[in-house]
Amino acid sequence: MDSVVYDTAAAYDADARDDRRGTGSASAARPRALATEAVHAGREDLAALGLHAAPIDLSTTYPSYDSRGEAARIDAFAAEGAEPEGPPVYGRLGNPTVARFETALARLEGTESAVAFASGMATLSAVLLVRNAMGLRHVVAVRPLYGCSDHLLTAGLLGSEVTWVDPAGIADALRPDTGLVMVESPANPTLAELDLRAVAHACGSVPLLADNTFATPVLQRPVEQGARLVLHSATKYLGGHGDVMAGVVACDEEFARGLRQVRFATGGVLHPLAGYLLLRGLSTLPVRVRAASSNAAELARRLADDPRVARVHYPRIGGAMIAFEVHGDPHDVIAGVRLITPAVSLGSVDSLIQHPASISHRIVPTADRHDAGVSDRLLRLSVGLEDVDDLWSDLDGALGFTSGG
Repeated sequence: MDSVVYDTAAAYDADARDDRRGTGSASAARPRALATEAVHAGREDLAALGLHAAPIDLSTTYPSYDSRGEAARIDAFAAEGAEPEGPPVYGRLGNPTVARFETALARLEGTESAVAFASGMATLSAVLLVRNAMGLRHVVAVRPLYGCSDHLLTAGLLGSEVTWVDPAGIADALRPDTGLVMVESPANPTLAELDLRAVAHACGSVPLLADNTFATPVLQRPVEQGARLVLHSATKYLGGHGDVMAGVVACDEEFARGLRQVRFATGGVLHPLAGYLLLRGLSTLPVRVRAASSNAAELARRLADDPRVARVHYPRIGGAMIAFEVHGDPHDVIAGVRLITPAVSLGSVDSLIQHPASISHRIVPTADRHDAGVSDRLLRLSVGLEDVDDLWSDLDGALGFTSGG
């Protein structure tokens, strides 16, 4: 059987790679661990407010008896995109509950700022619009990417033009109007990994956008390797429970100002309840990622030893995602699971399985999909927190339905 080599030791001793990533605080003698930041970032003022849980501010508008001062603050936002000082103005400019999530995510990713949107695709659209507004419409990208990200770039729906390259071809593909280099590592759905530091070096002064949805800041922080922008479909691991849709970019404050202006102008705002759920999701993110990664590493080992499986893709960095190719009909596996849910998306506490060529990457042209390693027999498994033996029993039974079983 042809199986990708994967490092099970890396999947997963998260304690060794997690624990000294915090930004610290005034009262701390050393930086705080990621697990501590996940619980406390964005919530430091709660005790002084007499609160334990973060409040949900559902207001769309806010009273102001100083209309001159209000106008000046709105003018400053329009000119620079800086967050207005003082009380909130209007829900499209920003929301206090969403701001807590943004603060926390920026701390976990090690960036100055973060800007949240109504979905991951709204987030990517905003990044492209910021660069387009500067006349920088050309994007260099490496496949595979999430299928809808691929489509947005290829179709030029926002006026962008994309050049698809291998990582080694990034530097040669840059042009004077290149505004962005985009990569995803581990990639959706093949889990291919890139040397982000080498990619960032090849970008020169062009911003590198790294989609970190699969890894989360628990496994890697792309800014430490040279990325300027870190994209998350927050619908996935950051929320973690399959009940919130959102996107977020962690970045420097300069880029964040442009993103806020686009969010205000286009209206792709995140609902406050979603911001609350995301902030709550971050508090358990390290625990969830570790537990799901442990399950995934064990399932990857068992799949690699199964004669019904042709190939297993599991990243060296670890994580809770597995991709595997079967000898038989992958649709039979989808139809055969009972505990695992056959559904789109990923990163929930429960396990999900889907067939990328039919669902998440169907929109990508067949030849491009195959060239990126997304075969018609590939299945993508998002491993959850169930007992690993129960998950294996379900997979084992579903594999028995394949014509190659």
